[in-house]
Amino acid sequence: MSRILHILLTGGVGSRLWPLSRQSKPKQYLEIFSGCSLFELAVKRNQNFSHGLIVVGNQGNKQLTEDILSKLRSIPFINISEAISKNTAPAIAFAAFCCDPEDILLVTPADHIIEEGEAYDNAVEKAISLAEKNFLVTFGIEPNKPETGYGYIEHQEEDVISFQEKPNKENAERFLRKGNFLWNSGMFCFKAGIYLEELHKHHPEMMEKALIAWGKSKNGELELFTSMKIPSLSVDYAVMEKSERIKVVKADFKWSDMGSFESVYNYLKNSGHSIDVNQNMQIGDTKPTFFVGLNNCILISTHDANLVVSKEASQEVKTVYQFLEKNHPELLR
Repeated sequence: MSRILHILLTGGVGSRLWPLSRQSKPKQYLEIFSGCSLFELAVKRNQNFSHGLIVVGNQGNKQLTEDILSKLRSIPFINISEAISKNTAPAIAFAAFCCDPEDILLVTPADHIIEEGEAYDNAVEKAISLAEKNFLVTFGIEPNKPETGYGYIEHQEEDVISFQEKPNKENAERFLRKGNFLWNSGMFCFKAGIYLEELHKHHPEMMEKALIAWGKSKNGELELFTSMKIPSLSVDYAVMEKSERIKVVKADFKWSDMGSFESVYNYLKNSGHSIDVNQNMQIGDTKPTFFVGLNNCILISTHDANLVVSKEASQEVKTVYQFLEKNHPELLR
């Protein structure tokens, strides 16, 4: 019988959650979600399905990962540290290199909020059953609004018709009206050997360069020179959009990728975090703060920076991050 291994991808920088999320402690390690980090919640959520854990992240996150996992002593894990991020397709390949071809990989990002329970369990079990039949499985979330921050999956039952990039508002509204589009969750399930076969078929250069880099790695740590030669692509671009083995599981569980302050706001509000009469919220500094003439805004305070953003403009925080990369990189560390 195949082993089921949880592959946890933890390389993101969380640029849209600056100034909370920093290079030294990205959003997936912030313990602001009922006293836990998103990383820890992801590990616990998938323990019952898996026979082991493989974490893939950048070298700067290695100690953060090991500090959290040291609290969860019963979990066997492998910690793969990338010298440079090359997106999700190579990251998953590194995990697959550690596995037997028949091992089933349940691939999840480390920065999602997911409601545990029967709906999640059923979706994972369905994905595993499809993976056992040599399909590459992606999870799609039923959309409840015309979200422009997610990619979409057009489907007919379990069959994928197309993958759509993050749309503008007009197209997002059209997807919602058609009713056969799902949000692309960034979660996957497949056999290690099938994934590597499809990667080799659809992107042989990436497969070759990733194998060379893996061969030069020591104790799960990749070195910079060979890693820099690997093409940088997401698993969607490199494999999922090209393969003929794709299936989608429509997920009925509550899900958020925690990719913006709007997502954080909604989670904290539902958890009892205080807001004023105009639906404004303060995160961070606890000194008395008053919002005048503002509605649905968020003030984020840290020791060295403040950010004020309206909920509806949360996706635009990334432009602030890009500005700081060029002009004040010290504020990102």
